[in-house]
Amino acid sequence: MQLTQGFADPAIDAARVFRIVLDAMSHPGRIVALPGIDAPAPCSPAAASVLLTLVDGTTPLHLAGAHDCDAMRDWVRFHLGAPLVGPQGAAFALGTWPALGPLSAYPQGSAEYPDRSATLIVDGAELRREGARLTGPGIAHEAFLTLPDVAALQANAAQFPRGLDILFTSGTQLAALPRSTRIGGA
Repeated sequence: MQLTQGFADPAIDAARVFRIVLDAMSHPGRIVALPGIDAPAPCSPAAASVLLTLVDGTTPLHLAGAHDCDAMRDWVRFHLGAPLVGPQGAAFALGTWPALGPLSAYPQGSAEYPDRSATLIVDGAELRREGARLTGPGIAHEAFLTLPDVAALQANAAQFPRGLDILFTSGTQLAALPRSTRIGGA
C-alpha cells in the first residue's frame, strides 16, 4: 500500500489552509478554493487539506461510509495520528451527507460548553451559490448555497449556541455553514 503525500511545506501550507477555512467560516455560504493535495479515494483534496490542518493526534475523528476504508485509515494514522472513534465521540467527522447522518449522533455541545460539539466535513457536496437562503453573522445581506437537507440543517441552527458546524467540500472547493447561520427555504 502506498500513502499519498501530505503538505509539501506543512507549516506554511497548514497556515494558508487555516486562513482560508477561517475566511469561509466567517462568511457562511462563500465558496473558497483550497490548495489541492492527493488524498486516498474517496476523500477530496479539500477535505484532506482540512484534515491536515485541523486534526491531529489529540482530535477524535469519525470516518463515515465509504470514507471509512483501509486507505483512509492508513492515511489518517500516518499523517494525523488521530484516534478513530464512533460519531458520539467525534470532534470531527468525514463522509458524504447520507453516510454522516443523523446529526443527533454527534456531540452537540451544552449550554455551558457549546464549543464541545463536532464539526462535520461533508465531502462530495454539490457547491453552488443557489438554493437555501443564508443570513446571520458574516453575511452582509444574504447568501445562497445548495444544501443537502434544509430541514435537518435548520433544526441544527435552531439549537444555537449548541449544534454542529459544517464544512462542505468538493474537489478543491469548500463552503462553511456555522451553527449560527439562519437558513431559509430553498
